[in-house]
Amino acid sequence: MGKRRRARELTLQFLYQYDSIRETNSEQLDLKEQIDLFWSANDTKINDEVKEFATVLITGSCENMDGIDCIISQYSTHWRLSRMPTVDRNILRMAIFELAYLRNIPPPVTINEAVELAKRFGTEESGSFINGILDRIRIAIERQEL
Repeated sequence: MGKRRRARELTLQFLYQYDSIRETNSEQLDLKEQIDLFWSANDTKINDEVKEFATVLITGSCENMDGIDCIISQYSTHWRLSRMPTVDRNILRMAIFELAYLRNIPPPVTINEAVELAKRFGTEESGSFINGILDRIRIAIERQEL
């Protein structure tokens, strides 16, 4: 498995956990503390490059979550964010962060990686659902509508 794919899997695990904690905890979470706890719990010989890229994705996705969630709501017609499967919602958050902020990664790579994660960890429909939303967002970014 490639280093970036592994980083994306770890990011998805973190975002899923973070999302679950936020739903049940009314207090403001300390992102750095949550990241430190995540890495200490996953201390199984993670490559430094993997950890570094995952940390960029985690931090960026979480720090921009409100704006990213607005984008998801805008481009996911007939789907409220709260009604989406948690896995799908967090794959979208990570991929939208990549599309919008990490311009050194080609959009087709980001979309393909997100679809593969959705197929592996989501429902039977997750891959096409993720692909459809991300493709619309990619077009909006290319047209500088976002």
